[in-house]
Amino acid sequence: MRSDSIKKGLARTPHRGLLMAAGVSRKNMDAPFIGIASSFSDLVPGHITMRDLERQIEKGIHTAGGQAFVFGVPAICDGIAMGHSGMRYSLPSRDLIADCVESVASAHQLDGLVLLSNCDKITPGMLIAALRLNIPTIVVTAGPMLDGTCRGENKLTMVTGSFEAVGRFRKGEITKEHLLDMEENSCPSAGACQGMYTANTMACLTEVLGMSLPYCSSSSVVSSQKARIAFESGMQIVELVKKDIKPSDIITKESMTNAIITDLALGGSTNTFLHLLAIANAGGIDITIDDFDRLSREIHQIVKINPSSTLTMTDFHYAGGIPAVMKALKDILNKNTKNVSCLNIKDIIKSADANTNIIPPYDKSGYTQSGLGVLYGNLAKDGCVTKISGIDPECYTFEGTAKTFDSEEAAMKALEDDKIKAGDVIIIRYEGPVGGPGMREMLAPTALLVGKGLGKTCALITDGRFSGATRGICIGHVCPEAAKGGVIALIQDGDGIKIDIPNRSIELLVDGKTLDERRKNLKPFELKVKSGYLAKYAKNVGDASHGALV
Repeated sequence: MRSDSIKKGLARTPHRGLLMAAGVSRKNMDAPFIGIASSFSDLVPGHITMRDLERQIEKGIHTAGGQAFVFGVPAICDGIAMGHSGMRYSLPSRDLIADCVESVASAHQLDGLVLLSNCDKITPGMLIAALRLNIPTIVVTAGPMLDGTCRGENKLTMVTGSFEAVGRFRKGEITKEHLLDMEENSCPSAGACQGMYTANTMACLTEVLGMSLPYCSSSSVVSSQKARIAFESGMQIVELVKKDIKPSDIITKESMTNAIITDLALGGSTNTFLHLLAIANAGGIDITIDDFDRLSREIHQIVKINPSSTLTMTDFHYAGGIPAVMKALKDILNKNTKNVSCLNIKDIIKSADANTNIIPPYDKSGYTQSGLGVLYGNLAKDGCVTKISGIDPECYTFEGTAKTFDSEEAAMKALEDDKIKAGDVIIIRYEGPVGGPGMREMLAPTALLVGKGLGKTCALITDGRFSGATRGICIGHVCPEAAKGGVIALIQDGDGIKIDIPNRSIELLVDGKTLDERRKNLKPFELKVKSGYLAKYAKNVGDASHGALV
């Protein structure tokens, strides 16, 4: 075993002494050493129940004959970090998490890992580490929270019950007392926020990749089913160590393609473009943004989950979850990929029970567009992304005039002061991986747009990111970003912009000669942060079209 390097032989007497100080018995020195990388935090609603799940995983490991060790990794709640400078740390934390898991597992020569995750950047960070380490690994995602209810409104989510509710209040649709009631009741339990936002999208794709057990992604954080999945994952990791089944055996070109297809069919978070590209890079797998673009022209959506509909993750789970989706996509997916459960997709879909009213067969979905898309044009030479599932079909072609802002805060002030009108295209720039730094999410302005009734009459374009909870005519990840001299930096108020979803194009309606003249007057970008983690990140991060790799 890999752990023999810290526990076998006379020269390892000091090491065994230290392990015994940590509670390892002499008898268990011969057991596989399994790390439980836990992102437990009292700060993050999706993670506050992880102490119980740690115990279940630990019980499973010891039941199967392993020795468990819990260690911590950082977790950030994007909802709490949203709308202020703290959001700059969210995407960079993905690489920090990967480094933490890699460092602990390598320094202590662990034989296997159970990665206990849930929220937005933690899951992809852990998967990046799993591929770097390439030791037997299982992911347990803690699961979604329960739906909220308030004053007769059911299926409230973090978005509809809080972010968008602010816009409704500003518009005069609800009273302050009503807003406070929604604030208190929109998130009624622990768990990842209730829709197909980034956390739940990444959990679903982790299951499709084969790195977690069936139904792990959609079973609620407060369910006994999740407790059982955690226990079974603990048992199964010992089996994977014995069989030497590694992440590189499971995460392959074929399973990554399956994940992209499923992402497009579900209309998940646009953040998955960043994360799947980064995961592929960690595993040396040939996946590029062109694969997303190609498949988005071939695959159509089969089901819309909040924020693209009123269905929540609770509805999705009871409709059959990811096994039901794989059954619906059975003629499109690569079915012989491996899984940590030692089952392949053909095995899983045999027992899948789908509510076809919610998750219909692929050819009976009624949708014609992919849930996500990549757009190209003079405004985004290297591409940008959009959540097609969150755009009303009547808005698939949109033309408007630019209103430019060099930060999220400036755009928010304009929205709050009612300076944004129908037909405006809000440009938020210098918020990319380098410009932000950290590529902040823009849920606050997008939710305010929808809440104020402008979701179908205004567009928003940014070199930053969007939350998976974003809906409306929103285009993100514009590359090249403004800080790197991208055309988005040259846009002026009043410029015409055309977005064409069916043809996957985005054009600034300004001639090349005018843009060349503007570029001569463009000032060189200076980093906003001069020291600390973000400064280091800004100096090393790549562009969004390659996964914002560090």
